[in-house]
Amino acid sequence: MNGIASGYYRLCVSITKFAYLNLLWVGFTLLGLIVFGFMPATVAMFAVVRKWIIGEKDIDIFRSFWKSYKSEFVKSNIIGISMLLIGYLLSIEFQILRSQESLAYFIASYGVIALFLIYIIILLYIFPLFVHFNLKIGQYVKWSFVIGMVHPILTIFLLVIISISIYLSLKFFPAFLFFFGGSVIAYVVMWGTAKTFPKYEKASEI
Repeated sequence: MNGIASGYYRLCVSITKFAYLNLLWVGFTLLGLIVFGFMPATVAMFAVVRKWIIGEKDIDIFRSFWKSYKSEFVKSNIIGISMLLIGYLLSIEFQILRSQESLAYFIASYGVIALFLIYIIILLYIFPLFVHFNLKIGQYVKWSFVIGMVHPILTIFLLVIISISIYLSLKFFPAFLFFFGGSVIAYVVMWGTAKTFPKYEKASEI
């Protein structure tokens, strides 16, 4: 009974931590007026889950979150605004190509779809890389792409897990996304990606 009670207690603590971290993520995203808050808040969330994954279970969540949010605010927003602009330009380019009647334009639109897939892969890995490695801004994009392509099974696995989680939450329990969506997804992505890091930590380029 003591074992069951202890396990239940740890489960409740974990649920509370994930919910608290997710609320911090939502709150600090809003604090930055969404556009300027999303990237640093997401980076801060990944910084916290990274510490959990490497064994720092009893950290001060708010202190760690705030420290990362504040210190990475400018750098993360440079990356975030750049990625937002690239995504916007790709979507505009796709709409323009698909609005043309020429077959050549229609075929070219599949090239944009391929670029979108690369774009999604980069977005998937850029946050874990950001909180684990100290790189130049352009290197985060480069290594996000490299890791995503070198580990296709992991990439597909993470994208499938994220897609299924979001779909099921929206269909059956939308409140889950508000209270746990960001933090749980961040943990899964960080957990999966962190398994590839030892290989790249030994590389002189990163």
